Amino acid sequence: MQIGPYEIFSLETGQFRLDGGAMFGVVPKTLWQKSNPADDENRILLALRTLVIRNEERTILVDAGIGRKLNEKLSRIYAVDHSQHDLLKALADKGISREDITDVIITHLHFDHVGGATFMDEQGELQLTFPNATYHVQGEQWHWANHPAEKDRASFITDNFKLISDSGRLHELSGPGTLYPGIDLLVMYGHTHGMQLPRVSDNSSTLLYCADLIPTASHIPLAYIMGYDNNPLITLQEKKRLLPQAVAGNWIMVFEHDPFRAAGTVEETEKGFRMKEEVVL
Repeated sequence: MQIGPYEIFSLETGQFRLDGGAMFGVVPKTLWQKSNPADDENRILLALRTLVIRNEERTILVDAGIGRKLNEKLSRIYAVDHSQHDLLKALADKGISREDITDVIITHLHFDHVGGATFMDEQGELQLTFPNATYHVQGEQWHWANHPAEKDRASFITDNFKLISDSGRLHELSGPGTLYPGIDLLVMYGHTHGMQLPRVSDNSSTLLYCADLIPTASHIPLAYIMGYDNNPLITLQEKKRLLPQAVAGNWIMVFEHDPFRAAGTVEETEKGFRMKEEVVL
């Protein structure tokens, strides 16, 4: 897909599972299981989908997946599966090496979004996966990750992001704005403090990487809000503000965790917001 000067494509980097009830909050299982069936431990399948935005000057990665550093217990709890997809392999299939990445936009620092930013080498030493990249993180999110609330403390694993700062590769941002021409960052506070959503636009097309504001297409309806969100009522207001814009502009919404659809447009019906058409990236 081309938007302005940027070639854009998604990468599948693996799959994992989370509790379906936690993923859908107050929505009853009888409703969400129709589109997202649960396993015998009530976990639903989720994608670990990243995005590449590149032009002649920059190769930008949005989020870095879950990585391969989780211990055996956590890997089992979350059913992490790299048997078919892996971040570095997905990049290599596009002719991109880890040294080619110039920028990493981290939407937020939860382990399933930034885990792949670092890895353990053969000597057991922690290394940056993308050694030449600048890592863009909202300053509010960086502070929150280092001083988290009890509710989401388990989602922040310092081995995933401390080295970014120690290496001098961290770029702390201070609110919404333009990162590069045609690439804006929207800042959200419902899921976690200072989550940023990259939006790529030209005169005719707009693409929004939804991160955990709308993690799957099933989460488009207003009431479908994760139990993981720190401030679900703020998430509701953010969706009420964003979704009408997406409908009016026919935005392409990229769903980071949807195992069935990478992206789609949105429409508003008598019953509320829903996906209009699937878009292949």
